Amino acid sequence: MTTTTEASRERFFSLIGTRPVIMGIVNVTPDSFSDGGRFLAPQAALAQARKLAAEGADIVDIGAESTRPGHTPLSAEEEWARLEPLLAALVADCGVPVSIDTYKGRTARRALAAGVAVVNDIWGLQRDPDMAHAIAEAGVGVVVMHNRESVDASIDIVDDMRRFFERSLAIAESAGVPRSRILLDPGIGFGKTREQDFAALRAVPELVALGLPLLIGVSRKRLFGALLGAEVDARLIATIAANLIAAMQGAHVFRVHDAAEHRAAFAVLGTLERFPIERNRPIDQNSLKRKNAGALSDPFGSDNALKAP
Repeated sequence: MTTTTEASRERFFSLIGTRPVIMGIVNVTPDSFSDGGRFLAPQAALAQARKLAAEGADIVDIGAESTRPGHTPLSAEEEWARLEPLLAALVADCGVPVSIDTYKGRTARRALAAGVAVVNDIWGLQRDPDMAHAIAEAGVGVVVMHNRESVDASIDIVDDMRRFFERSLAIAESAGVPRSRILLDPGIGFGKTREQDFAALRAVPELVALGLPLLIGVSRKRLFGALLGAEVDARLIATIAANLIAAMQGAHVFRVHDAAEHRAAFAVLGTLERFPIERNRPIDQNSLKRKNAGALSDPFGSDNALKAP
């Protein structure tokens, strides 16, 4: 691991637990459900990564293979052909740490050599036997996501997640990946019915109790379309609502397409959590004014402080 990669990894992990952490999504794919084709060109992808970072993303997650339902799998060579023209410049210039969204060990090794700080594996180290070893050797972080080969409406999905994570953590330990570099992801939209997706979201407190940071990835997903009858571009409010509730229940990292909107929502949440108004108690107006003055400071850092109107 280079000093730069280690610094990027520590920059990301040092934020976890201090406030909601925003992971911005950049898909260099022609067929992703939300933004397929928009950022396929390297310059477009780099511009989007810079935009997300400027708007509040703490890390950018780059993926070259769509994993939407019905997607066409790519070979490692096809995946790398999309990533290679972009990755080095992205790591060097986007201004925040970079994670790679892949379940292939060969792709991960190439991306790690380019300086990415985290591997986001939608199969939780259980698809490619080399993945855990690649991560351990590079000393980077990993997102272990729950997934299933097929949907089974009859199972207890929360129990299935627990057992899946037990297997993934055993694989990580065997390969030498420290628990301190592992995040869990319930895998909303992967191998689940819509009812199971919502059950997984309701289980955030139980998953947080497993003792590892929890990543939530619900941005613009189909469960909101089914619930609201909304097309992809009309699912932002539902996404923010779900992420705010998950944050209040202890989730740590939020993988989103819309960094600025989430930054604003989490800023409000952070302010209200620091300065709760007790019910059924007279309000001291002078005290409230002092609290409001302090509340204008930004929980995401003084560089982006919220200004009084």
